[in-house]
Amino acid sequence: MFYREAGQFKTTYESDGQIFPIRQDRIALGGLLLLALAIVPVFASPYMLSAILIPFLIFSLAALGLNILTGYCGQLSLGTAAFMAVGAFASFNFIARLPGIPMLLAFVLGGLCAAMVGIAFGLPSLRIRGFYLAASTLATQFFVVWCLTKIPYLTNYSSSGVITAQKIVIFGYQFDTPASKYVLVLAIVALMALLAKNMIRSNVGRSWMAVRDMDVAAEVIGFRPMRTKLLAFAVSSFYCGVAGALYAYAYLGTVEPEAYNLDLSFRILFMIIIGGVGSVLGSFLGAAFIVLLPVFLNILAHSLSLPTSVASNLELMVFGALIIFFLIVEPHGLARLWQVGKEKLRLWPFPH
Repeated sequence: MFYREAGQFKTTYESDGQIFPIRQDRIALGGLLLLALAIVPVFASPYMLSAILIPFLIFSLAALGLNILTGYCGQLSLGTAAFMAVGAFASFNFIARLPGIPMLLAFVLGGLCAAMVGIAFGLPSLRIRGFYLAASTLATQFFVVWCLTKIPYLTNYSSSGVITAQKIVIFGYQFDTPASKYVLVLAIVALMALLAKNMIRSNVGRSWMAVRDMDVAAEVIGFRPMRTKLLAFAVSSFYCGVAGALYAYAYLGTVEPEAYNLDLSFRILFMIIIGGVGSVLGSFLGAAFIVLLPVFLNILAHSLSLPTSVASNLELMVFGALIIFFLIVEPHGLARLWQVGKEKLRLWPFPH
């Protein structure tokens, strides 16, 4: 009754090819962005902004980058945290060694550095696939972290390896409060998510999905697998690099190699598995689930007075059980459940 496209006629190719062709989707997205941009920073507590909302947005961007590579192009990767680390350390070095460089430009250059690393480590995808490619990207994780800990130039010759991130100053305004950092991260993530949504609908996205579904057939009909796969690695690594820079500057406040360990790569992989592989919305749903679940489990453990040994491992047990559940019951994750709900709303209250 409330969610139907009946009567919404498309009279031009431009209107038929919109990112959100249904009017209700455009209204809902605009209202959500308005709520997140104008209402949340005013009424949310500093803890809510700095500990929940900011990491949720950053992890959503990183999960979106991994989803571009794994969900849309079909290339498995376990080195997401490594590309995030490259983006963070590259941004730090650009700001430290080029005085006066705009911080947004440093973030973009950090993402480009991560893209170049992604292309270099994406070359094995031209010959191997599946779990062998996952093992290759896993080597990226260890190699990048090793370089960051063993090459003093990358850490600006810091003896401890833990570097305080520079202040976020953009156009003369300093983003030093949780609310201002949240608005900055929200603006960057929303812009890049819309760009990714539009890119997936273009020839580039269709070439990724063709290679994902059957690369031999895609090559026969004219797609070039080498260029398609390397472009997917580059775009994915760019998104992860920008997410890594935001993770260091807007969330942690420090630039350190240990923050981008293998556990972070697996956590982002769990986000797209639970949220939905091959879905922009699934990246956000999975990030929200992974960020909020430990909070709820912590509250549950305290309310039930569980032993410390059980409470400390409860999160790992629940994560494992949920991943098995989604792989068996709904492989397409929460995004598929949302899509099914929308289809039911189109027919409600009439019988299916």
